[in-house]
Amino acid sequence: MKLVEPPSCSSPSTVVFIGQNRRGQWVAQEQNGLYGGLFVSRAQAIKYALFENGHHLETIVELPRELELDMSRRPQALADRRAA
Repeated sequence: MKLVEPPSCSSPSTVVFIGQNRRGQWVAQEQNGLYGGLFVSRAQAIKYALFENGHHLETIVELPRELELDMSRRPQALADRRAA
């Protein structure tokens, strides 16, 4: 019998936050700002998050507070390269 580790153990996944902004649109945003988007439904936000994070449902966190899409943040690795 071959043992297989669950996806969450075999590959590092990033957390994706989903929630609604103040206008009622659904937001999906990767925790470090690598990707994100606005959606008309919760289902579409989850579908996008799953596609982007390699189908790791356990890394999607729905927030009870407002979540505004922030595409101005740069990933730390990119910021470090530009500073050097």
